[in-house]
Amino acid sequence: MCLHSRQKDREKPSMNKMAQKLTPSGVARDFGFFIDGEWRHGREMFERKSPSHDVVVTRIARCTEDDLNDAVAAARRAFENGTWAGLASSERSAILLKTAELLKQRRDDIAFWEVLENGKPISQAKAEIDNCISCFEMAAGAARLLHGDSFNNLGESLFGMVLREPVGVVGLITPWNFPFMILCERVPFILASGCTVVVKPAEVTSATTLMLADILTEAGLPKGVYNVVTGTGKSVGQALTQHPDVDMLSFTGSTGVGRSCIHASADSNLKKLGLELGGKNPIVVFADSDLEDAADAVAFGISFNTGQCCVSSSRLIVEESVADKFEKLVVAKMEKIRVGDPFDPETQIGAITTDAQNKTILDYIEKGKAEGARVLCGGNKVDLGRGQYIAPTLFTNVKPDMSIATDEIFGPVLSVFRFSTLEEAISLANDTVYGLAASVWTKDISKALKVTRKVQAGRFWVNTIMAGGPEMPLGGFKQSGWGREAGMYGVEEYTQIKSVHVDLGKRTHWIS
Repeated sequence: MCLHSRQKDREKPSMNKMAQKLTPSGVARDFGFFIDGEWRHGREMFERKSPSHDVVVTRIARCTEDDLNDAVAAARRAFENGTWAGLASSERSAILLKTAELLKQRRDDIAFWEVLENGKPISQAKAEIDNCISCFEMAAGAARLLHGDSFNNLGESLFGMVLREPVGVVGLITPWNFPFMILCERVPFILASGCTVVVKPAEVTSATTLMLADILTEAGLPKGVYNVVTGTGKSVGQALTQHPDVDMLSFTGSTGVGRSCIHASADSNLKKLGLELGGKNPIVVFADSDLEDAADAVAFGISFNTGQCCVSSSRLIVEESVADKFEKLVVAKMEKIRVGDPFDPETQIGAITTDAQNKTILDYIEKGKAEGARVLCGGNKVDLGRGQYIAPTLFTNVKPDMSIATDEIFGPVLSVFRFSTLEEAISLANDTVYGLAASVWTKDISKALKVTRKVQAGRFWVNTIMAGGPEMPLGGFKQSGWGREAGMYGVEEYTQIKSVHVDLGKRTHWIS
C-alpha cells in the first residue's frame, strides 16, 4: 500500500472523547444565516458530520427562496444608498485592513472549524488562512489604486473620461474544497470595487463563511454589504443564479454547473459572469530537470487537499528517456505521504470531504483498472477506524481516451503519459477541454518559455507548483472558465466602464 498512515495499533479515543475534543461542549454548533447585518434562525437545519471523525459537528440552516430574496434586497439597498460604494476608497481600505487584523487573531478558530467540516489537514488550513489575510491586505491597497482614465486627445473642444464603477450586487457561490480560501479570493476584491455581495456557500462547509460575517461586522462593514444564505445548490444556489436583481454572479465549481449558470444568466437579466471551473492540469517534466525536485512537486501537486483541487496536476507528462526512473522517484515520494487524522500536525492528506466524492474517486480508480491502466501506487481506500480516506494513486500505461485521462476526478489520482519531443509534450498538455493550470520542469529556459507560450492554461508554473499570491490573477482558458479573480484584475472584474464626453466649447447647431 502506497502511503504512510497513522499507526493502526495506536490507542484510538472513544467516539465520546473524540466529540468532546472536537467541540468544547461535546455537541454540534448551530449556525443561523446572515442578512442585512442581523442573524436569523433557520426553520429547517442540515446536520454536517466531520468526514474525518464521523460525528456531527455543525447544524446549518436550509434557507428558502424567500430568505434569498431578502438577502438580495438588503444588498441592493446597501448598494443604492451608497453606504459602501459611496465611501472614499481610503475608508473602504481601512475596513479591509481591519478585517485582516481580526483574521490574524482568529486564525486558529477558523482553521479548527474548516478542518471539522472539510477534513483537510490542520497545517494546510492554517496556511490557507494566512493567504486569506494576504488577500484582504492586497484588496485594501487595490481599493485605493482603482481608477479610470482620461483622453485629452479629442481636440480642443472635447474632453473624454473613462469611469470605473462597481457593477452592483454580486452573487457568490463557493465550493466545498476550499471553503474559506476561495471565499477570501473573491470577497475582499468584490468589496474593494464598492460592490455588495450575497454569498451561498456549499451546504457541507458553510461554517467559516458564516464566521466571516461576524468578523466583517466587527471591522466596521455597513449592514447589508455582506450577506450569507445557506442551503442546497438546487434551491438557493439556482435561485441566486436566476435572480433578476443580481448584477453579477461569481461561481467556482464544475464545468457542468458553470454551463447552467450561463443559461440562468441568459434566461434572467444577462448578468455578468465570473466562472472558475474544472481542470485536468498537466505537469510536464523534461529529462534535463532536477528529477528529485520534480518528483516531489508531482507528489505534492496531486495530493494537496487530497487532490480535491481545481488546479491539481492530475496528468504527468514525462520525457520517455527518464520515464521509468521518474515513475520510481514519484512512487518513492508517494509512499512517504502521511495520511491520517487532520488534527495531527504531521498529516499531509486528510479525509475526502463528502461521501459522494469518496465514491466517485473510488469508482474512477476501478474504471482505470478495468480500462487497462496499471496501478503503480495506491488504488485503495485507507481504513483508519473512522472517516473516509484514499491512498494517493499513480496510474501508468494510460491511454488518452481513458476516463481517468479525460475526466476531472477531483481526488488523489495521477495518470502518466510519455513524450519524445517538445512538440509532442505540448500536444499532450493541450489534449483536454480544460485550461486552468499547468506546470513545466526543465533547466532550459528556452524550452520552458516555449511550453509556457504554447500550453493553454490560465495559470502557469515553471519549476514550481501551486505557488503565488493574491497579487496575481486567477482564472482559466477554454472550459475552465471566464474572467479573473484576485489582484488588480480581480477588482476590475467587479466593475463596469462608463465613457464620458465633455464638450468644452459652444455647440455648432445642427438645425439653423
